[in-house]
Amino acid sequence: MADDHDHDRRLVAGWEGRYFEDFEVGDVYKHPYGRTVTETDNVWFTNLTMNLNPMHFNEAYAADTEFGERLVDGTFIIALAVGMSVIDVSMNATANLGYDRIRHHAPVFHGDTILAESEVLEKRESESRDHVGIVTTELRAYNEEGTKVLSLERTPMVLKREYAAPSPERPTGWPEGVGTQPEDLD
Repeated sequence: MADDHDHDRRLVAGWEGRYFEDFEVGDVYKHPYGRTVTETDNVWFTNLTMNLNPMHFNEAYAADTEFGERLVDGTFIIALAVGMSVIDVSMNATANLGYDRIRHHAPVFHGDTILAESEVLEKRESESRDHVGIVTTELRAYNEEGTKVLSLERTPMVLKREYAAPSPERPTGWPEGVGTQPEDLD
């Protein structure tokens, strides 16, 4: 492969997520990339999940409630916050064992920006699988004003480093031979 650059090229490992050994009780991960919730998010999610509460899709109905406008479906906020946490908590999970103590602390409205963080509460070896450990985190989501809107405990089984086999040439999810290969580099 021709290269017009005047520097050495090398394959460098990207972020592969945390393995079981990387978690320490008390660690807090502020997840990157807050996300503004749109009306489209709420309407699509409400329709996809067949949530028939008019609070989410009927503006005239919602206008007469104590909130004065439609609320974002709470299960969307759960899914969004869990998704935000994957980069730090479960990129190397083999299964999610449970979601516990789910609490909605404040309503979410169209236009709110959600940010999330996770705190490691517990970690332990799996009793049935040598290749994973079990990590419990508290996931907290906030709006842009700092109001906590959601909290929950999440418990994934996380792969141990010695059982993972990613490399700069073939990171997790890449088929062999795709993209730049070691032989392409000088």
